Amino acid sequence: MTRRLAPILFVAFLLAAWEGACRALHVPAYLLPAPSQVARALVEAGPLLALSAWGTLSTALAGLALAAVVALALAFCAALKPIVEDAFAPVAAILQVTPVIAIAPLVTIWAGIDHPGRAVTALAAVIAFFPIYSGAIAGLKAADPDLSRLFDLYGATPWQRLWRLRLPSALPAILEGLKVAAGLALVGAVAAEFVAGSGSSQGLAWRMLESFNRLQTARGFAALAVLAAMGVALHAALAAAEARLLAWWRGR
Repeated sequence: MTRRLAPILFVAFLLAAWEGACRALHVPAYLLPAPSQVARALVEAGPLLALSAWGTLSTALAGLALAAVVALALAFCAALKPIVEDAFAPVAAILQVTPVIAIAPLVTIWAGIDHPGRAVTALAAVIAFFPIYSGAIAGLKAADPDLSRLFDLYGATPWQRLWRLRLPSALPAILEGLKVAAGLALVGAVAAEFVAGSGSSQGLAWRMLESFNRLQTARGFAALAVLAAMGVALHAALAAAEARLLAWWRGR
């Protein structure tokens, strides 16, 4: 119980200190709003922020799904043919180190100015790709050597080795990679929205830009709070799904 209450109490302490500092120093609301002002803005703009949050979350999840399909397919191909891993290694490294904000304008042009949602989804997939791919590759290589020799002894085919030995060993690493990639997909979606957010693609990043440009700082902080809460909820949901899936897998 103490461990569960510790983060809640710490966050409450930070919010109380923030509120007290803003009141004591008479900080202007356009410069740094107090938590009470952010909460008021959150209530006032709740429906609009909820709609924008769903737009950001849906594109992030679509990007995560796309990244998972491509990354796992490549990882399985690399497990069957090691030359695939060697050939794709430079591209994977490039995807890891390329700032999404640097390629966002180009992807927006490729996707079409009238279809910014496609660019946001693609950029979310790009930034979510590497954790899933690297986790799957590391997990597929982590099979027990003794079990691997046993599969050699029985003359297992590459597909049998992949499905019955390497994939069960890699499952925890794959799920951990998905958890990390989920947060990065949100980051990628938000970064892409700063560039591509217009027209029908008005996610949380667009609301933040709109609010800060109008000096409605409290509303911008409210959008940021919604984004943070969405990230925490997504991570918690994936962690719960991971625990259930691993328990089911190990109990087979």
